[in-house]
Amino acid sequence: MRLIQRNPELSAYLAADEAIDHEHELIRETAARLRSAYTDAYSYARAAYEFVRDTIPHSYDVDDPRVTWRASDVLGQRTGICYAKAHALTALLRAESIPAALCYQRLAADDGTDSVLHGLVAVRLPGRGRWARQDPRGNKPGIDAQFSLERERLAWTVRPECNEMDYPVLYDAPHPVVLSALRAAPDRSHLWRTLPTAL
Repeated sequence: MRLIQRNPELSAYLAADEAIDHEHELIRETAARLRSAYTDAYSYARAAYEFVRDTIPHSYDVDDPRVTWRASDVLGQRTGICYAKAHALTALLRAESIPAALCYQRLAADDGTDSVLHGLVAVRLPGRGRWARQDPRGNKPGIDAQFSLERERLAWTVRPECNEMDYPVLYDAPHPVVLSALRAAPDRSHLWRTLPTAL
């Protein structure tokens, strides 16, 4: 699939905003700690990915009722759903001047019903002329997402026959429907009833 930058300026994928608040002290401290162990962008990007994937539980997996959406809150509270974890990884990458984009899949039940958006991150490392999608959702039995620049190793491969799809657009900020749902939810049970189903 050909990935398409919504914003043609690569610098937009390094910017901070309210959700991708990579200028926050906690983001900067975490990035510096991860960076201290690695000297190249690839190793840092992989370490940041594994940090978010493995040390911040997906709130559904651990039945955590809290809803986070700001990257610093995801790191501080150590919880979030896929979108929130994508915000955290994007912030950690941008904190070290690695372009990162937000992107999405539409997933569904086996019969094609109950569609829901799933959040991903695309990274563009120096010296590479293309973006590579990553899924920091968090692994569990049946899900084995891995950091990879060559062959995608996402949590799920879409099934067109089930009304699933990959959205090719790379966003420099969270999609408004995603951010609105996160910000409006007082807890995860409310969020689960109001998750976006499509872009």
